[in-house]
Amino acid sequence: MKTERQKMLSGELYNALDTELSTARRRARLLFQRLNQSFDDEEELRHQILSDLFSSNSHIPWLEPPFYCDYGSNITLGKNVFFNFNCVILDVAPVTLGNNVWCGPNVQIYTAQHPLDAVKRRTEEFGIPITIGNDVWIGGGAILCSGVTIGDRAVIGAGAVVTKDVPEGMVVAGIPAKVIKVAE
Repeated sequence: MKTERQKMLSGELYNALDTELSTARRRARLLFQRLNQSFDDEEELRHQILSDLFSSNSHIPWLEPPFYCDYGSNITLGKNVFFNFNCVILDVAPVTLGNNVWCGPNVQIYTAQHPLDAVKRRTEEFGIPITIGNDVWIGGGAILCSGVTIGDRAVIGAGAVVTKDVPEGMVVAGIPAKVIKVAE
């Protein structure tokens, strides 16, 4: 029988109130609380916190606190990733960012989904992974919804709500985000 964590990571309905998952979220909250209270000159402390927070396969990002996530361990970061102030990643499913991904302030990345059935929604949720390619810029206040893939060299306009995949080399903007031109 699968654990709730195994169900969560495989995209199945799971109980988010499961003890193992609650403990893992608490661990992440303690880490990012320490990060968010740290000072710019505490580079070694920040490096250690970020090493503990993110997937063991991750590079350490340049990050401006505050930062928030569900687990952290489901986030894999390439080289030269930047998060500006107040970014949020709900990582109930894997979130993968390639190399040279820059996120403006208030960027939100949501893998979490909830059943449309009201009774199921009371106790269960599920997640769909998000993948972001290399050399991607995500403008401030953008929201990436569960299941999207952002192609290499794409640009997400500030305030965009991305509900569908973005092809490589495209600029998208709006609510919902639509292709507006080819990136340079």
